[in-house]
Amino acid sequence: MELRQLRYFVGVSEAGSLLQASSRLHVAQPALGQQISALEHELGAQLFDRSSRGMSLTEAGKLFLTHARIVLADAERARGAVRDSATEPNGDVAIGLPTTVAMVATLPILSACRSRFPKIRLKLVEAYSGFLREWLQSGRLDLALLYGGAPDIGLAKRALVDDELVFVTSPNSTQVPARLVLHELANWPLVLPGQQHGLRRMIDEACAPLNLKLNVVAEIESLGSVKRAAEAGLGSTILPLGSVAEEVEAGRLRKAAIDSPLMSRRVVCATNVTRPQTAAVTAVVALVFDVLREMAGTGSWPVKWVGDDPQL
Repeated sequence: MELRQLRYFVGVSEAGSLLQASSRLHVAQPALGQQISALEHELGAQLFDRSSRGMSLTEAGKLFLTHARIVLADAERARGAVRDSATEPNGDVAIGLPTTVAMVATLPILSACRSRFPKIRLKLVEAYSGFLREWLQSGRLDLALLYGGAPDIGLAKRALVDDELVFVTSPNSTQVPARLVLHELANWPLVLPGQQHGLRRMIDEACAPLNLKLNVVAEIESLGSVKRAAEAGLGSTILPLGSVAEEVEAGRLRKAAIDSPLMSRRVVCATNVTRPQTAAVTAVVALVFDVLREMAGTGSWPVKWVGDDPQL
């Protein structure tokens, strides 16, 4: 199996026919067809269904396409690593960020990278931690900031910060103490993300030992909509302090600490140990550490820095 065959296979799958792929790849149609047939023979499986309308992937072909793209991406990373080894870090780096982290960290990371490594082009992807973990494991991301330090197969994790969860409500709410014990949350109508959301699962797990049933009046997946609902007095919520610091400072929301060690999330930097890092990825990993350490130290992100503890 050759890289050339993989490129031809991906090209045909994207074009949908040998004729279109031949034009795009600048390869004669008969030669292209021979290479695809040779690849199918080597794999012992039919990769395409052929018809007068073109070529479409079989189930085996769809499975092979995922692996072919990863192999080609790894080959390109290897070429880039050798090419860049004696030069200033450059190239593309894909970073995954959970929404609540992206709100506070995207611009500082991007600004620092543009200043320190102008030849690196960042691709910042915002999604749920579960999706980011899957994309990191499959090679779609080079690094990701994730919640929780539990081991994941194929991933290396290093702790960065502990992010406190706080009770958040309308500025018009009365009798909001500076600190709530966990069982008092049941006294408030709450607007929370759905039960599949990582933040909601953490809240539910913290309440489970007390058999505490929260009064969830609405489930909203959008962080912005959750905050606006709380601001409008439609329900209180529970969010990371950093994600509401601006609104609290402006007086649009009120917050209260929650007296529970379970109401804190650890943010880690994760990389895929099965994929060699390019010089650009290594540089960006170090940059992310520097940026988040500074944000925690200055209070621009109200979190506790734990990244210097080698045991975490």
